[in-house]
Amino acid sequence: MHTPQPIRVAPVDAALHRALLALHVRPQQRDYVGAIADLLADAANCAECEPMAILHGDTPVGYCRIDAHARSVAGRDFGLPALGLRAFFIDAAWQGRGLGTQALAALIADLAERRRQARLLVLAVASGNRPALRLYRRAGFVDSGALYHGGRSGPQLLLRRDLP
Repeated sequence: MHTPQPIRVAPVDAALHRALLALHVRPQQRDYVGAIADLLADAANCAECEPMAILHGDTPVGYCRIDAHARSVAGRDFGLPALGLRAFFIDAAWQGRGLGTQALAALIADLAERRRQARLLVLAVASGNRPALRLYRRAGFVDSGALYHGGRSGPQLLLRRDLP
């Protein structure tokens, strides 16, 4: 009997960095996410962020970045300890299998364990990115009622999710 591999997240180390370079998104998603090489280079220059690999067993299937302060993704503070989530994606070859929802659940569990001081996770998502909006809402994110205008993809909705 085949047991499905669990989805988990892990901080990016040298071995994961090399493996993540093979990941990519669909052409219509590039404007929202960017190229993984650029995302990893940007994270390497950010002292207050943590690049995270999304793993199916030991196989990298996605990526995201946690910023120590929600202000970096939202342009404002939220009145309580809040982290930012950016660059979340599942590799094009792995999309359509429900891994995004599982990855967000694994990320929330990881943050609850390793970032216990944080009470909120905030992200900005392009208002026209309907698949991402559905995914984030399924994962418990709610609209903060504010827009962020600093992104390259036009106006973005600020979504937030309480952390346990």
